[in-house]
Amino acid sequence: MFAYLKGKLAHQDPTYVIIDIQGVGYEVKISLNTYSQVKNREHIHLYTHFHVKEDAQTLFGFADTREKEIFLHLLSISGVGPSTGLMVLSSLSPEEVEEAILHEDVRTIQGVKGIGAKTAQRIILELKDKIGRNPSSGDLINISISSKNTIRNEALAALVTLGINKAVAQKSIEKILQNSSDEIRLEDVIKQALKVA
Repeated sequence: MFAYLKGKLAHQDPTYVIIDIQGVGYEVKISLNTYSQVKNREHIHLYTHFHVKEDAQTLFGFADTREKEIFLHLLSISGVGPSTGLMVLSSLSPEEVEEAILHEDVRTIQGVKGIGAKTAQRIILELKDKIGRNPSSGDLINISISSKNTIRNEALAALVTLGINKAVAQKSIEKILQNSSDEIRLEDVIKQALKVA
């Protein structure tokens, strides 16, 4: 229904954004990968997938067509819904997902919260012939004490939204921040926390 949305970034969160298009705010669920590419921009462009269930109609957005393609491939797998698809793309970059599938790395895919061994094997088996490769990179930002507090709060909110118990999430975040240097991105904190939570 919607191929893409292009407008002003009215609100940002590690799990969703609100895009203002001529006075209408569209809430769009996103992965951490997309969040890292669109955060703090004034205007954004997201490729979208409109998902309809009996009790909900949800827009999912992606910074590039490659991530959207992987998301749609994941949805084609029995037992993988949109929430799990976003969890995969929040825990692993599109490149890491492709690499794991191409190298039949069940352990990496199974490391994503909510994915068991059978589902991981099914993802690899069904997607191995459909996946391509393309490199990309992310920039690190130098963070101060105050921004560490911001990261702490935003990471906690994102993890709770993704279904992680608040106490478990807080404990994971504290451990990650204590063991990290001053250069760590919000999305990296969330990814690491998802692996241990």
